Amino acid sequence: MISPLAQIHPKAKLGTNVHVGPFTIIHEDVEIGDGTHIESNVTIYQGARIGKNCTVYPGAVISAIPQDLKFKGEYTTTEVGDNTVIRECVTIHRGTTDKMKTVVGSNCLLMCYVHIAHDCIVGNNVIIANYSGIAGHCVIEDWVVIEGMCGLQQFIHVGEHSFIAGMSQVRKDVPPFVRVAREPLTFAGVNAIGLRRRGTSDETVKIIEDIYRNLFILNNSIPSGVAVIEKEIPDCEEKRKVLDFIKKSERGIIKGPI
Repeated sequence: MISPLAQIHPKAKLGTNVHVGPFTIIHEDVEIGDGTHIESNVTIYQGARIGKNCTVYPGAVISAIPQDLKFKGEYTTTEVGDNTVIRECVTIHRGTTDKMKTVVGSNCLLMCYVHIAHDCIVGNNVIIANYSGIAGHCVIEDWVVIEGMCGLQQFIHVGEHSFIAGMSQVRKDVPPFVRVAREPLTFAGVNAIGLRRRGTSDETVKIIEDIYRNLFILNNSIPSGVAVIEKEIPDCEEKRKVLDFIKKSERGIIKGPI
């Protein structure tokens, strides 16, 4: 159902069974997939591409221009996957010339007042809790959980299946499969509970724990820990992902326990 009190530009493209509540404004060059439910008082600006069976709650603003002084009006987009829930007053800004788009994947939950800035790439099955802010150019991989009131600086990379404790200030990259907490942000263990919930075997969790024990506990520097991991940990997908993440990190990764 589309409310007669909604304002929808004639060039916007809405799929079948799309619900649009009263006082919602949908601008031109917007595409919304089948079965998506847009509640009242939502603003969706041009360049938005929203997938199927999503739900967008009141007060959300999607695809507004970025808060980047370098932005000169170039054509960019905001892309949201299928089955994603965007709660009250979430803001997602479109991209700049860096990536030309901002992306939020499928099956995500963005809780109230979350902000996703320009050129961020958020993977699938990501949960970001209330009042957390993701600055521009960040990459958040699949199955990440970010608790409430966290802040990520620009260009931060968060690895898959990681868990960031509430009120954390993230200034360094967070590698895959870990829990991080405290101030300054440090390694707090492997995200074993989350991994097992998603079907990871006990054997694989043990390998991941051995990787990070060598990286953060048994050695006095990241390079020395990496050298031990390369030599002593059997080759597996998890080992390759961790080492590749560290190798590609431009900001450096979080530290071990202090």
